[in-house]
Amino acid sequence: RPLNEAIRAVTETTADQFMADTKALGCLEPDVQPRATDNIAEMIAIIQTLIANKHAYVADGEVLFSVTSMPDYGRLSNRTLDEQQAGARVAVEAHKRNPGDFVLWKLSSADEPGWDSPWGRGRPGWHIECSAMSNRYLGETFDIHGGGLDLIFPHHENEIAQSRCAFGHDVMANVWMHNGFLQVEGEKMSKSLGNFITISELLETKNFGSNKWHGYVVRLAMLRSNYRQPIDWTVDALVEMRKALFNWTTNAIGFEPTKVSEDVLEALSDDLNTAAAVAVIHNLNRAAANRTNAEACAEMSATLRFLGIWNGERPDDIFSYGYDVQSGPSDADVAPLITDRLAARAVKNWSESDRIRDELVAMGIQLKDAKDPATGELTTTWEVKR
Repeated sequence: RPLNEAIRAVTETTADQFMADTKALGCLEPDVQPRATDNIAEMIAIIQTLIANKHAYVADGEVLFSVTSMPDYGRLSNRTLDEQQAGARVAVEAHKRNPGDFVLWKLSSADEPGWDSPWGRGRPGWHIECSAMSNRYLGETFDIHGGGLDLIFPHHENEIAQSRCAFGHDVMANVWMHNGFLQVEGEKMSKSLGNFITISELLETKNFGSNKWHGYVVRLAMLRSNYRQPIDWTVDALVEMRKALFNWTTNAIGFEPTKVSEDVLEALSDDLNTAAAVAVIHNLNRAAANRTNAEACAEMSATLRFLGIWNGERPDDIFSYGYDVQSGPSDADVAPLITDRLAARAVKNWSESDRIRDELVAMGIQLKDAKDPATGELTTTWEVKR
């Protein structure tokens, strides 16, 4: 149908951008990338099973999951049914048997996307899509399910309910891994605060520090924090990770990779403790002793490749990304920003002055402020900080 096709065209653009971004970050391409719209028949089949098993019912043109039909519903989020009802995102409607019951299938109007089903032309609920696709490609149960902390309830809780009640297992996934939120300069990232930054903006435009950032630096900046904890996205952190990666790759380049660090593997085996793994690499870098310890350098080479933060390219390509690799930023890049910073300081616009300073730091620039002996006016010189 034309409307469904139009929606697919929009999602294709988003998907293409996502794949380009993850490739730049060094992520491997998934074996399977299912689309919800390609799995409507699988969703309908699961809904029919849930109705037959008395875990779902049809009311007022919708199919709803009955939360009271599952004795331990709420186990993942550790909430009682009363707490879940109070936190439900959907409005309580008269046709629900229980306020916590959630939609599996809803009717679509003529101007909404829809597919034919035993219950009329409609579209699936938010949660059933994931149960259908995971079952099709991973099986009725599988090892690891990931997602953000904000998805624990209701999304993941309802996924579990659908899958367990449809297939008769005690679990949907054996391990649940929930990541913390993203913060920017100490504040939660949101469009309302104006601090919403995308990966593509970091990689392709002069944004967030007025610099392009290499995908490996962005990846390392994410890995420096444990996945369960908030990531505080700051210019200083990017600068720090770029400097660290430059030092590491300087020691690793030219050495044939041997074995991956056992300590790094041990850290990753401990609930994917990437923060500890980064600390191990710092120690390994010290052991490399300015390329005089060949064994440590070769181990560094293998470990960086294993973590997807280096592929053997020369360090300058990472450190000076976005600028000439021999000289770094030119005076033409830096001088206008210094002029603007001095002008902001002259009118005591300290926030603007600090913002411009952060941009220069992100470019790898070290500023030196001093007073002109003759005039007493502030002057600023700069150099590339290596």
